[in-house]
Amino acid sequence: MGWPGRLVTTAQPVERLDRTAIVTLAALSLGIFTVANDFTALSVAVPPIESDLGTTLNRTQWVINGYTVVFGVLIVTAGRLADLFGRRRVFIIGATLFGVFSLLGGLAPNIGLLIAARAIMGIGGAMMWPSVLGMVYGIVPAARSGLAGGLVIGVAGLGNAVGPLVGGLLTDVASWRWIFFVNVPVALVASLVVRRLVPESKVAGQAHIDYPGIATLSAAVILVLVALDIGSAQGFGSASVMAMLVIGLLLLPVFVIVQRRQGDRALIPPRVTTSRVFTASLVSVVCMGSILFGVLLYVPQYIEKELGLSAFAAGAAIAPMMVTFAGVSFAAGPLYHRIGGRVVAVAGAVAITVGVLLLALLVGHGYPPLVPGLVVTGIGIGLYFSAITTTAITSVDPDDSSLAGGIVYMGNIAGGSVGLGLSTAIVLGASDLLTGVRNSFLFDAALGLIGTVVVVALVRGESTAADA
Repeated sequence: MGWPGRLVTTAQPVERLDRTAIVTLAALSLGIFTVANDFTALSVAVPPIESDLGTTLNRTQWVINGYTVVFGVLIVTAGRLADLFGRRRVFIIGATLFGVFSLLGGLAPNIGLLIAARAIMGIGGAMMWPSVLGMVYGIVPAARSGLAGGLVIGVAGLGNAVGPLVGGLLTDVASWRWIFFVNVPVALVASLVVRRLVPESKVAGQAHIDYPGIATLSAAVILVLVALDIGSAQGFGSASVMAMLVIGLLLLPVFVIVQRRQGDRALIPPRVTTSRVFTASLVSVVCMGSILFGVLLYVPQYIEKELGLSAFAAGAAIAPMMVTFAGVSFAAGPLYHRIGGRVVAVAGAVAITVGVLLLALLVGHGYPPLVPGLVVTGIGIGLYFSAITTTAITSVDPDDSSLAGGIVYMGNIAGGSVGLGLSTAIVLGASDLLTGVRNSFLFDAALGLIGTVVVVALVRGESTAADA
């Protein structure tokens, strides 16, 4: 049976957004932009941080990695808490943590305190992201749900794209510390607007926190992500890395058993996972996440190590993909209702696959031949992630929308991390970097084909839990 009001078709009347809704969406977009921007802004500030704080590159990298790991670990739990205790409340708590520890991070006198501040910022970001998703899809009328997906993914793509530019500008003009300081007023403004304009939403009845589920999932994700991160940088021959990876993977079936015993009180209730549309969307996202992560890492590697260009040039080389990604995401919302979410998602998946295949075929011939592949990949990412996010979230009960958004995003991060680990193994096992990058892109193209087939075969229309 389906959830009332969640069937999305092109025949539904288009509802206009009032001024309050527009202002609220602008504030939520500010939150999305800040979290997304923070993922990439510090990438150009690693050398100055290392120099200013008198530390090593390995420790400085955890300023970035610590945030990413904590964010990825807690995103599902935060989504569930937002659905249980109120999205507005969880968002404000998350924004407060994000803002306060951004300030402390900017003031940090040593690398240890900076890493700790970034980790707690990761907690705040993990609370903000699924709460924003739930609130955006709650504000936008069901007949325009594609607009919500386009807005969220478009703003996130824009934040990712300009992150290195903003971070580089602030670092050059003032200091890397200002990358942290600018988060403070943004978090404050977003919190005040949301508190004033967004009504609280909460599931009726007594809330139950699934502590065993949170513990097993968190432990599994931490072990797998840390093992993949260390393994990608130092190789997978270490016994400790393999032990973390094996234990983390073994905890996943334990998590499934725990969830079955918890029933409707589980961290991920069965009503979510039994939706065929949601599950298929998640499997597809895991495949496509690997491609996004792989391109973001290995195109700059090729630019720097094979072409001998600067780090700034390597970052700028990704701009055709990221700018196209952001622009197309905004256009994907109207297309979602005009031609159907499944068509948009399939078109995006095909474009991603073709784009990374072009990169595989053209890498080694200089930078200009890569631009068409980057643009096609960007078009695919913009279409696919916008449509698949909306399809997944609208396929479950509205009360579970923040949880669903958190799961989809964790699937993206987990898929990207696992795929990146496999791609790194391919690169390291090749005779030279160029051959390794080409083979990794061919591997990504194969994953893209799998993700496309899943969408074509299992995601049928925009109906929701009725498809389960």
